[in-house]
Amino acid sequence: MGAAGQGLSTDEVQSIREALAAGRKPKVVFTASAGQIAGQVGQVVELTDPAVSDEFVVVRFGRDELPFSPADVAVAPRGAGRKAAEPQPETPEPEPAAPAEPEFVLDRVPQQRREEPKVETTEAKPAPARKAVKAVKPKGPAGLTVTLAYADGEWTVAAQQGSKSLAKPYVVKPAEALRMVALVDVPGVHEAVEQIMAAERAEAEQQAEKLRAELAEIEARLAELREAH
Repeated sequence: MGAAGQGLSTDEVQSIREALAAGRKPKVVFTASAGQIAGQVGQVVELTDPAVSDEFVVVRFGRDELPFSPADVAVAPRGAGRKAAEPQPETPEPEPAAPAEPEFVLDRVPQQRREEPKVETTEAKPAPARKAVKAVKPKGPAGLTVTLAYADGEWTVAAQQGSKSLAKPYVVKPAEALRMVALVDVPGVHEAVEQIMAAERAEAEQQAEKLRAELAEIEARLAELREAH
């Protein structure tokens, strides 16, 4: 069997997830990126969290269950995995020569069954070598996300690594937010921030004018009270 050229697509991963939820164990074939076991057939027994590791497809191969990435496996064609077992009944060819002697047929059935574990042992031998190759691959750290947000007249910054919150949203000054946005070389982002800043500036100027008018009115009233005194 030749190795598949491409790995699992997003839709195929979802189909496998649904099959596992229904109690089935879909068959897959190892691709060329899987190394020396390319072309062999295994069964998916579990899908772990892809956010923790790229190798979240757990495949049973021989007597071992090993993690692989979606690029290492592909959906096995129909009939895959049964072809290795089909030639076994053809091995004892002398059976037609003795149709009238059931004793010989009964003697040969146990011999054929004793030979089956040898085939399984031969197929399982590459598994330890695969373990050594996968152990060398280090797992990278979880992704880091820093978020700058604007809401209700305030700029906030938050940080999260994977599913862990490193810093809850805290308020920063508009000047600091503007410096952060300046690091992002995207014209649309700059325009959006400038519009927010202009709106805030106009609102602050209106409030200042209103306060100045109120202050002038209070000072005039105070001057009148002083003259009356």
